[in-house]
Amino acid sequence: MTARPFTSVLVANRGEIAVRILRTVQALGMEGMVVYHAADAGSPAVRMADRAIEIEGPTPVAAYLDAAQIVAKASAAGAEAIHPGYGFLSENAEFAKAVAAAGMVFVGPTPEAIELMGDKVRARNFVEARGFPVAPSAIEDDDPASFVERARAVGAPLLIKPSAGGGGKGMRIVRDLDLLDEEIERGRSEGLRYFGDGRLYAERYVERPRHIEVQVLGDAHGNVVHLFERECSIQRRFQKVVEESPSPGLTPEERTRICEVAAGIARAANYRNAGTVEFIYGAGEFYFLEMNTRLQVEHPVTEEVTGVDLVAEQLRIAMGAPLGYAQNDVRIQGHAIELRLYAEDSARDFSPTTGPILAYRPPDGIRVDSGIAEGSAVTANFDPMLAKVIVHGDSRAQAIERAKQALADFVLLGCKTNAGFLHRLLADPDFAAGDMHTGSIAEKPWLAQEPELDQQRLIELLGAAALLLVPVRTAADAVSLQHAAMGAWRN
Repeated sequence: MTARPFTSVLVANRGEIAVRILRTVQALGMEGMVVYHAADAGSPAVRMADRAIEIEGPTPVAAYLDAAQIVAKASAAGAEAIHPGYGFLSENAEFAKAVAAAGMVFVGPTPEAIELMGDKVRARNFVEARGFPVAPSAIEDDDPASFVERARAVGAPLLIKPSAGGGGKGMRIVRDLDLLDEEIERGRSEGLRYFGDGRLYAERYVERPRHIEVQVLGDAHGNVVHLFERECSIQRRFQKVVEESPSPGLTPEERTRICEVAAGIARAANYRNAGTVEFIYGAGEFYFLEMNTRLQVEHPVTEEVTGVDLVAEQLRIAMGAPLGYAQNDVRIQGHAIELRLYAEDSARDFSPTTGPILAYRPPDGIRVDSGIAEGSAVTANFDPMLAKVIVHGDSRAQAIERAKQALADFVLLGCKTNAGFLHRLLADPDFAAGDMHTGSIAEKPWLAQEPELDQQRLIELLGAAALLLVPVRTAADAVSLQHAAMGAWRN
């Protein structure tokens, strides 16, 4: 891959991550460009960019996945580098190759690293062959004819996973081995539907596990460091909801061990740029889960506790610069928590919601990474995440209290969100104690239920909300024509 200094960066993404990347690009004095579909024409990212380039497609998502169109338009606009953000084309090795072939710099790892770690089976085999911990498993590619029996021999509980893809799609937990054949067929069908690849593997499922991930950075000169871990155990349907750093569930010795393993995996892969090594942890043991070859949604918590701007580091590394610091130079200060604000109704099984953003007031003094603004419309075109609320405290307890206050101060009207659910989650005694696992939300369905309001309280709240809107307030303050015609008078 080409590595050279550049002065312009095109963000091949949208929403909050496009805004986040543009912020650092422009702070470094570089020109920030962004591509956009017509559905995002009025978005904050488009308004913020030095140059916005429209892309087209049969659907908005298809436009952002059109690698050839994006490369062609970026090249025509004179972009010297492309940052893919997360999602969409961020882990597409062919896209990374096409960017380099067009004479631009891909801000991310090499295509070879993306290909290695993008296939979960190949990544797992690579990690296991180098002596790093992996869960007992059966891989279909090893011998398709015996896959079912080998999976059965691993024993229950068993986790069936597609070899390609991610985001929890196609994953199935099997606790009754009599249902194994049926669940394998379902997993294969979902793998084909989501990723065009029906290959599977099965691994021992750790009951009530924690999901721990480690941020790593590698440069083109062979230097690799970790930036400690993030706790990502608060999930629903394998999707993260709350992340924090450091993890409240690790001892100092366990923290050192898991972070050193993550850095070791990155070194073995000759990894370059930012990446995340994910682990399943339980009962003092941890196993490699996967490596994400991109910037993560939850990267802000690492930035808050280490003081490292990960996007700036990505850009420096992509230019060919060495890291410039060693592992001992990286320190954790305090505690950070990120809350994902989704357009969804927790009381209705977290179903996605849509609607206009009638009022939008983020809390003062709190980091909020967002791609929406007052007047935006939340549609079903994209992922329902609206914003990320990131807080930092001297201690975890202080960070939790600040997170609660930030949610209470956040005004977002017009679209139902999960803010109430997040507040109830933060107040849960088990969360406060750091006692969590990937099934915590499923085990506490009452947290998803909205408290019932009496009719008078509901009327008061609706009235207060309505008065926040300028047209309603103007109408309420207006003098009627009949009284205005009376002129000046007094009783």
